[in-house]
Amino acid sequence: MISRVIEWMDERFGIVSIHRRILRRPMPEDISYGYCLGGMAFTFFLILAVTGMMLSLYYVPSETEAYRSVQKITEEVPLGWLVRSMHKWSASLFIIFILLHTLRVFIAKAYRKPRELNWMVGVFVLVLAMGSGFTGYLLPWDQRAYWATEVGTSMAGTVPFIGEYLLHLVRGGPEVNGNTLVRFYSLHMLYIPLSISAGLWMHFHMVRRQGVSKRL
Repeated sequence: MISRVIEWMDERFGIVSIHRRILRRPMPEDISYGYCLGGMAFTFFLILAVTGMMLSLYYVPSETEAYRSVQKITEEVPLGWLVRSMHKWSASLFIIFILLHTLRVFIAKAYRKPRELNWMVGVFVLVLAMGSGFTGYLLPWDQRAYWATEVGTSMAGTVPFIGEYLLHLVRGGPEVNGNTLVRFYSLHMLYIPLSISAGLWMHFHMVRRQGVSKRL
């Protein structure tokens, strides 16, 4: 039945036929489950995007309302606890599978010419994923999140010459407060996901252009 629905939509919208060349690509004959690690990371990114949009309907990025809104999501919103749990675990699994994918590429030496740029883009996406996890950790606005952010952002202040400037840039001021919460929420919901999406598009485009590495 699902196939019939997809065929019905494709006859009228043409999304599958137009993108068939992009969706289909040659794969090595001796492919293993290790080649699925990147796809799993992308799957968890999609789950993060969907659950994140659902959570944003109820979350209030305010110094006085953030913690209360998280409690409301968990205890009052129907299936809110499930959506929040899916978002939390998908965030951890997203980073884990990117790390495993990066390790597989490194062991297979698939970072060599002509895939150097693809390797750099992948590392950039990994850094962004960790940044997304760090900014998202503050959003519950509880004691653990506050002090973890206090310690984490204070590291920026240790950078020679520009440490104080970086500290104010990251926190939105000299201390972790409501400005920091809004800034982290903006980064977590908008800037970092858009940057990751751009990086993934570049990554997939180069994989399509260069093919899947056969080095083991």
